[in-house]
Amino acid sequence: MRYAIDPPAIPSLPILGREERFPIRRVFCIGRNYAEHAREMGATVDASAPMFFCKPADAVLADGTDVPYPTATSELHHEVEMVVALKAGGSNLDAGQAAQAVFGYGVGLDLTRRDLQAIAKAKGHPWDVAKAFDHSAPVSALRPAGETTLHAGTRISLAVNGQVRQQGRLGEMVHGVADIIAALSTLFELKPGDLIFTGTPAGVAALQRGDRFRAEVEGVAVLESRIV
Repeated sequence: MRYAIDPPAIPSLPILGREERFPIRRVFCIGRNYAEHAREMGATVDASAPMFFCKPADAVLADGTDVPYPTATSELHHEVEMVVALKAGGSNLDAGQAAQAVFGYGVGLDLTRRDLQAIAKAKGHPWDVAKAFDHSAPVSALRPAGETTLHAGTRISLAVNGQVRQQGRLGEMVHGVADIIAALSTLFELKPGDLIFTGTPAGVAALQRGDRFRAEVEGVAVLESRIV
């Protein structure tokens, strides 16, 4: 097939221990999936109605690349999250099918222009400019699902300039991984290559130019980079 312009490159992530990379199709995110974070944002959790939003695939920043401080904000916030990569998809998946769709896991930051989000919330506007901007999703290399075991006590954390700011355990998630995938599949037809950010624990705060951060899901993935 011939195109009028050169097609864009396919965003991808490295896979631990492998030469091939994981191609990214879409990026889904769940909001308010840790009750303490919802409370710190002045919100409540409706466990019966998980809240989703999206980022573009090319918002993903891979390979520990420096993170450019975005335009149009003076309040860039970090939100550390476990990231799930899918090898299969479908619609209306049950929990068992959802669990089998997982390719692997990583850790990432759902970077947020908090000042623009506050304005959007006040006006009842969408959050796109606050969440879906360029380079707003730095993500680690992926660890294949068969090479790790997640449990309720698995720790997730973020340190900035050597000081821990966010920490929690996966058991604190309101919706677990299989439930998130199953719920998403009632709203979208999921496909191989999809990434899912699974929510952030409490402790979100501002990042400044020059800050160095270390995000980790214990025994799964580490992401280290800096804001430039």
